[in-house]
Order: sequence, then C-alpha cells, then structure tokens
Amino acid sequence: MHKIQIKFRNWALFFATLCVVSAGFLLTSCEGEEEEDTKVVLYSFGPMPIARGAELKFIGANLDKVTAVVLPNDITITAFTKKESGLLTLTVPQEAMPGYVVLKTPDGNITTKTPIGYSEPISIAGFTPATVKAGDELTITGDYLNLVGEVILTDRITVAIDDFTSHSRTEIKLIVPAEAQTGKIAVSNAEEEPIIVYSATDLTVTLPAFTTVTPNPVKAGTNLTIAGTDLDLVLRINLGGGKVIEADDFVSHSATQIVLAVPDDTKDGKVIMIPASGVEVVTADDLVMVIPTVSVTPVTLKNGQDITVTGTNLDLIDHVVFGGDKQGTIKDGGTATQILVTVPDDAVDGVVTFVTKADKEITGPNLTMIVPAFSSFSPTSARANTNITISGTDLDLVSKVIFTGGLEGTIGTRTGTSLAVTVPVGAKTGMITIVTMNGTEVVSAIDFTLLANLPTFGSYSEFRGEPGKILTINGTNLLLVKELIFPGNVPATAYGVKTDTRIEVYVPMDVTRGYGTIRLLTYEGEEGIFPEIFFGATDPIVDPSLMINNFEVGTDGHDLSWDNWGGAVELGNDPAIAISGNYMHGVLSALNGWTFIWGCNHDQMPKPSVTKADHYLKMDVNITRPFAAGTGSFVMKLGGTDIDIGHLGIENPDGSWSTPGWITITFDLATYSDLPDVIPSSGDWGMTIWTGVDMDLTGLYIDNIRFEHK
Repeated sequence: MHKIQIKFRNWALFFATLCVVSAGFLLTSCEGEEEEDTKVVLYSFGPMPIARGAELKFIGANLDKVTAVVLPNDITITAFTKKESGLLTLTVPQEAMPGYVVLKTPDGNITTKTPIGYSEPISIAGFTPATVKAGDELTITGDYLNLVGEVILTDRITVAIDDFTSHSRTEIKLIVPAEAQTGKIAVSNAEEEPIIVYSATDLTVTLPAFTTVTPNPVKAGTNLTIAGTDLDLVLRINLGGGKVIEADDFVSHSATQIVLAVPDDTKDGKVIMIPASGVEVVTADDLVMVIPTVSVTPVTLKNGQDITVTGTNLDLIDHVVFGGDKQGTIKDGGTATQILVTVPDDAVDGVVTFVTKADKEITGPNLTMIVPAFSSFSPTSARANTNITISGTDLDLVSKVIFTGGLEGTIGTRTGTSLAVTVPVGAKTGMITIVTMNGTEVVSAIDFTLLANLPTFGSYSEFRGEPGKILTINGTNLLLVKELIFPGNVPATAYGVKTDTRIEVYVPMDVTRGYGTIRLLTYEGEEGIFPEIFFGATDPIVDPSLMINNFEVGTDGHDLSWDNWGGAVELGNDPAIAISGNYMHGVLSALNGWTFIWGCNHDQMPKPSVTKADHYLKMDVNITRPFAAGTGSFVMKLGGTDIDIGHLGIENPDGSWSTPGWITITFDLATYSDLPDVIPSSGDWGMTIWTGVDMDLTGLYIDNIRFEHK
C-alpha cells in the first residue's frame, strides 16, 4: 500500500490534559490530606488521536481502584493491560467510536473533559478479481474504507460513492466502468485536499483481442469479419486511410465477432479496435485492399473513341488517366468485369492508369493516339476569304488549321477525309499546319500560295499613332487601299496626302490605346494587315483644379526642394523633352532597395479631395531607358493610403518596361479596395518604389500627376 497524502496529525505521545469531574470530588475537596490521597484522580490520557487496537494510557493517582473504563458507544472494558496507581492502560477495541470516556471508581464516575479521537488510516489490502472486464463487479478490501468517497481507476476513471454496490469499513464493491484501463487502483476520501491511497499491484482490465480478420485482402464495399474475444467492448473500428466505423454502423456485433462494411475509399493499413477506454488494439498485419485486374482493347485509337476494359473488380475503379495526365470518362452501365472508357480529346500517347477510390493505381498498356494524315489540299493557291479543301484521313480529329503567319483558318464542312477551310485575312504563302484536339501538329508537304493584290508595307514615319494626329504609312501600291480600320474596329474618317507610296491618315480619337495593327480593305474586296504600332499619347488636362503635382513653381505645384526626400529625382525643364514646362526626372542609375521618388506632407502644395468611385488617377510618363525585367513597381501615396500602380509604361516582349514617348497612364481608383471612399486632402502624398535588382531611373520622366472625372 502506498499513501500519497494522509491528512491527520500524529500526536503519538501527546496526552490531553483533562479537567475531571468526580461525584465525590467536590464533596470531599475540603477533607483532610489523608482522605484526599485515597481518591482516584485522572491527570491525562492519550495518545490523541489514537489508532484502534493501540494501547490507551491514563495517568493519574489511585488508578488501581478503577473498576471499568467505558468508551463510546457504551463499550465497557474491565480487562486492562496494566493497572497501577499512577498508570492505567488498555487496548482500544476496533468498534470504539469518538466521544467522552468514563472511568468507573468506587467513589463515582470520572468523565474526561475532552473526547477521545481516532487516527483512521485508509488502507488497501487487496482486490478481487485481479483481472476484470468492463461491467464486472470488483471487490476492494482494506481498512477504513468507510471513509472512501471515490475509487479512481487508471486514466482518471472515477467511481463515486453513490455508485458503489457495497460499502463498509473493510470492503468496497463496484461495477468496473467501460472506460477503465489496466493499472493501479486508488481510493480517496474525496475531500478538497484528498487522502489518496494506491494499490500495490495493478488491476488488469481485459481488452478485446483479435483472432482472425477475414478476408484479407478484402474488396472495398464488401463485408469484413473480425473474430476474437471480448469484442462487445469495441466502440469503433479504424481502417486504413483514416476510415472510422462506429459500432452503431457495424453489420453485426457480438462478444466474439464483428462484421462491418469496408468503405469504398479504404486504404491498406492496420485494423484498430477501440474500446471505451480508448486503448487501441492493433492487428499485427495490414489489411490489404483488393485491386482490379485490367485488359484493354484497342491500344491504337482515336481521341474521343472508347476503350473496352475487361478484368476483375472493375467496379472499384474511380477514374482513368490517359497520356498527358488527362482523365477519361467511365461510361454508365459498367460491371465488375467490363467497363467502357472514353478517351479525352486532348489525351496523348502514353500509359493508361486506373485509379481506385482508395487511390491505388493499376498500370495498363501504352496507348497510341491516331494522328491524321495530311495528303493534299486544293487549290494550292487562293485569295483570303476563299475556301480550300484539305484531304487526308482521320481529319475529324483536327481542331485547328494554321496558315503561315500564325493565323487560324475557319473550318467549315468536315468529314474524316476532308476539311473545308476559309483562308484568313493576313495569311501568308507557306506551309499549312493542322492541329489535332490533343495538340499534335501535322504540316503540309508543300506550300500554300496566297493570291493577293495587296499593297506592300514599307514603314511608318512616326514611332506611334497619336489620336487626332496624322500617321504616315509608306510602301508600294498604296492606291489599292480603300479603307483603313484601326484597333477597336474604328474606321479612319480623315486622310491627308494619299499616293501610291504614301498614305497620311488621321488616327481616330477613339482608337483602342496600346499596341495594335491596322486592317486594310482594297477596292477589290481583299483584306490585309499593316504591322503593329503603338496607339496613344498624352491626354488633355480637363480640370486643372484636380492637379496633384505638375512640378511648376508658384502655380499648382512646386519644385522638389522640399519634396525630393529620397534624392532619386530632379526637376527638369528641357524643351526638347518637356510636354509642358517642368517635369520630374530620375537621376539614380542603379537604385536597389526602397526610396521615395517624391513626397509631400505639408500644405504648400494644395491637394484635391475626391471620391474614388467617380475619378481616375492619371499621370504623363516617358520612359526612354527601359526598366529591366524583374525590377520593382511603383507605389502612390494618396491622402495617407498606399496603392500599387505597377511598373509604369508598357511591357516589352523581353519583359522590360518602356514607353513610345510621352503617354498618359490611367488608373481606376475604384479598383483599389484599400482607398477610402473619399480621398482626403490631408495626410502623406507622393510616390515610392522598392526594387530587389538594380533599376536605372535616368530614363524616367513624369509630369501632370492628377485626378480626372470619369
């Protein structure tokens, strides 16, 4: 027996001093000394508290005259272990109770002024049976078990006094809870500062045990039978893949057998039984899931065609993956021995893989996708917007027909052996490429010749087409041009000089900004395309009151003497560069890190307050030295709120950023969720940048940062 706390005071040799009352004491208190010396006098008794079965001592005078000692409750003791004038001793019986002690003498009774108390150490002598099962009755023997308020089984499973089936000083009986585990038994008086006593040996709590698990391997969706002992204790079964089957979902459940349905997505793994105690009982071997066997026909086929899969347990297949990691479609009506699967249109040559719901993969054969044969086309020369016929085999697999120049023809009537294709405007003489649904390309053996009576492009005189201004096109046979159509499908309405080698055309104001091509129509109805050029310029300043900074001293802005916080820019006014007076020019050739471009947090420069839903942010930008790919983007500070405005300029094919001269860049404020609905005129204003690679700002020019009404 192990005691972890016993809350009582052990005054082993302390004797309580008592005031005693004698029937004759007061009557004889005035008598002479000789008579007084014959009276029985009690000075003290103890120890206190005392254990039952221990020796109780009385100290006094003439105690040899005591005829009996009466302990509560009415236990009369006449047999003393020692009886002398100054000392009287006796053994405390087990049935003694707390209370006052009475000494009987010839002169009358002497009653102690203080009650006798007992030390009552709880102890466990043993328990039976040594091995129990949840629901069995457990008997604990010991002493002072009547003081026990609860029994604690391993893993803090508590049985309260009200749940004891029997309770006495020497014995406790209780029903073993389902949650109990093997380990020590503890008894407690259940006080706030409890006395807890542990058993010397472990109580063994029976767990469920496996005998067999069949079948193994098992097919998902079928029943698994577990045989064993004490299986009625099982609350749930865990299978591979994290599958949990509660006892309520078992097909059947007894002390010797559990039958359960194996979930479709169960994976290989241990079978784990879990009783109420939570102690896991695990199989030695993995439960293995059955996998299908497959045979596939045909192995050479078209995209969109079905394969026939035969074998066993095919109902376990969840999906089928073809070459190119493309998933096919399992058709309805399949069985455990045969399924049909449609090959995806974009599948390519490769192994077909069958995947079960448990993520097991079964590798099938290598499948070869049939490629169309391109035998001929006629006529071999034609004009744009006319049809040619492509002949061959398996042409029903073709999804695109690409002419030299990268333009796609329009497929009309099609069969497995022919395609009617419209020659696109802008096509060039060269090979024709047919592209299948899975991306396979087949190129014609001979060139297609484009018959065209189109002008020949030479160059543009301007580096960009500015809306409202003349764009000059140079070339030959330009008098063939009847109409020019600009990006946004906007036809030109005004021309300047028009000769066989030169056309001056006014760029429409509503042309789509950015890089684009010009479509031409000839008087003969043919179409062509002039090469790509940038369309755009700087927008007019509509409302000067919405100007944030135009870098003009003494007007709506100011120079950078106050606001060049990062030293990254300077004020410029070169007429050959400027679009209107002063501008801001970058001076750092290898910026790396974070810096202010400019900033303002004072009232010298008036700043407008606008609603973001109704306004744009605009600025005129000229980037003459491209920002390299990977350089940082700019951040605008508007009334204390930062917004990312990107790299500025236009991205080039190599990933760098520049502009074709001065252009206006527009930002829709409504798209920036961080901005308040009303941008205040107070707070920090300006522009910052962070870059992790060297960035050359010496080709950066910025002017007329402003708001504008939508």
